[in-house]
Order: sequence, then structure tokens, then C-alpha cells
Amino acid sequence: MNTSKITAKVIYIAIIVLILIPWNSFALPVITAPIALLCGLIFAFIFTNPCPKFNKKTSKYLLQVAVVCLGFNMNLQESLKSGADGMLFTVVSVVGVMALGVLLGYYMHINRKTAYLISSGTAICGGSAIAAVGPVVKADENEMAVSLGVIFILNSIALFIFPPLGHLLDMTQTQFGTWAAIAIHDTSSVVGAGEVYGEEALQVATLIKLTRALWIIPLAFATMFIFRDKSSRISIPWFIFLFVLAMVVNTYIALPEWFVNTMVWVARRGMVVTLFLIGASLSLQSIRNVGIKPLIQAVLLWIMIGASSLFVVLNTVD
Repeated sequence: MNTSKITAKVIYIAIIVLILIPWNSFALPVITAPIALLCGLIFAFIFTNPCPKFNKKTSKYLLQVAVVCLGFNMNLQESLKSGADGMLFTVVSVVGVMALGVLLGYYMHINRKTAYLISSGTAICGGSAIAAVGPVVKADENEMAVSLGVIFILNSIALFIFPPLGHLLDMTQTQFGTWAAIAIHDTSSVVGAGEVYGEEALQVATLIKLTRALWIIPLAFATMFIFRDKSSRISIPWFIFLFVLAMVVNTYIALPEWFVNTMVWVARRGMVVTLFLIGASLSLQSIRNVGIKPLIQAVLLWIMIGASSLFVVLNTVD
């Protein structure tokens, strides 16, 4: 193993350890979600990721564990009441984004599968939706890479700009949580933005985003019909049902305080580590591979869903 790879691995591990240290015990600020993502991006641009397979698998499963643990700090009845306003938005925005995305792809002469994957990622839950729908449409490696790259770039930007925009517009916790869940692509950045904004925003954003993620299932069935392939397997996001189960347990069973606190710590620190790992997976080469047309399509879809959902949220959600 050469010196540069050893150095990269040492720094990689050191950053993860720094994220996990409870800095509050030393009266120092906690490494937040945006800072962790920024560290990952800087690391990716300076070094070659020394653990690509570990990075990919860990970020996927750690995100799921963090989301499930978050459920142990949420009351099912209160969460459903808080998130009720976002349910109709979810239905309308998913269908609207998919339709507009497919039309944009057609008129911009973008590869059909790439345009469909970008639309799916924007409409539902970013990389998770693309990963679920990709095998159904039999997308090749390049189509998957371009779609994931476009979504990830915008997803990273969203984590940095949404909380300041929310404060600038004087949005309530519920308003911001609803908006973030609809307008930000990946669950990781939705939860990260919600955590930065506040506890209530975090809970509302998580509930609405996971409700939105369930659309992966009907979308996958519709995709099989559209692309005429009934032999493809559908990836069901089972962790969402575990998240709901955790909320049910917390609502109807008196859990020990130490257990709830532990689950909250695992959820929040796990999410921050996940964002570092996601950032560390991006490279300059992956950005170059994206291309201008898919990026324009994704930006137009993002502006549409971001602006329209913001207008509706500000006028209907308290």
C-alpha cells in the first residue's frame, strides 16, 4: 500500500472518529451535518477514496439505522397530526415531477432511461429511488452514474442553502419541515436540514419524507409497465416500516430514558457520519461525467418542485 493511500485512510478514519466524539462534553460545538458533508467533499477532491466498497455499503445501511433509531424519539399520533398537511403535497408533487421530468427529457433529447431516473430521484427520495428503479429499467452503469451524480450535486447544495432560506423567510418549524421533505432529494439531507432548523422541523421532515419514499413501490410497478419488463425485481424500503414500528413502540410503551437518549444519539451522529461518507464518495470525475443536459433537466425540476411547494407551504401550513 503506497503512502498516499495510507494517509487517505488515516484521515478518513480520523474524520469519522471526530464526528462521533461527544464534543458538547468539552464545551465545543458539535460537528453538524453540513460541516460533515463539506468535510466529505473536500476529502473526495483531495484524495482517492481508500474504502469505496465500505463507504458505499456503510452509508446506505447507516442511513437506514439512523432513521429507524429516530423513530424512538417520535410520537406516532403527534407526528401524523404534524405531517398531515404534507400528505397531499406528496401525492401531487410526485405525479407532477414525474410527468414534467419525462417531458423535459423527451424535448431535450436526453437518454430516456437517464431522464426517467433523474425524474424518479427528484420526485421521491433521490439516490434511493434511482437505486430501486434502475434495475427495473435495466439502466447501465453510465446511466446510473449520471443520474446519481446529478441528484447528489443538487442534494448537497440543498443541505447548505435550505436552512438559511427558511430563516430568511421566517418559516415555522412545521413549514420548513414540510418544505424540506418535498423539495430536497435524499432522506439524508432532508434529515440533516431538519436537524439544523429545529427538533419539530426534524420530526415533520422525516415523517413526510419517509411517506414520500413509500412511493418507490407503486413507481416500480408502474415502471415495469412503462418499460414492459415484468421480470425485474422491486426493491422495497423495508426500513421505513421499522421506523413506523419504532414510533409505535415509543408512543404506547414507556421506554427508559437512557434507551431513548441512546437511540437519539445513534440517529443524529449516524446521520452526520452518513453525510460525510456520501460526500467522500463524490469525485471530480463523477461531476465531469454528468453532462450539461441532465444537469439542466434536474435543476429545472428542482426549481419547479422547490418553488411550487414553497408557495403552497407558506400559504397553507401554519
